[in-house]
Amino acid sequence: MTRPAIPCCDPAMCPSDLCCHGDCHCSPSTARGGQLMLRALGVGAAALAAAGVVLPVLPTTPFVLLSAWALARSSPRLEAWLRNHPRLGPPLKAWEQRRAIPPRAKAVAVASLPLSGLLVHASGAGLAVTAAAGLVLACAGGWILTRPS
Repeated sequence: MTRPAIPCCDPAMCPSDLCCHGDCHCSPSTARGGQLMLRALGVGAAALAAAGVVLPVLPTTPFVLLSAWALARSSPRLEAWLRNHPRLGPPLKAWEQRRAIPPRAKAVAVASLPLSGLLVHASGAGLAVTAAAGLVLACAGGWILTRPS
């Protein structure tokens, strides 16, 4: 005996890169291997975000955002855990509601940009590569500074 088809949930409820299934849960449209890779990326990024909570040189917010993106496409259960986590959830919610970056994260990110440029130069990169990296880093710093806190 086959189960009767259950009508799909409202397409407006599902983001364009997710498909609706009969049980009214958005589910990734990626293959099983893609789901596993996204889940691994999400868990790894969450681990780096957790490390960033205690390590001043490792930013938390970008890793939380990456983790939320990957887990939303691979594991609704882990995404819910991330959103409800007492330390990792607030930066995610601040970003989603106001596109805000916490002041400490901004300071660490902006301070690390010149250090990154120096590392590129110290690695022996040519003048053109160093200049291009400096331009990209300056643009990234400008973008970060223009986000609300």
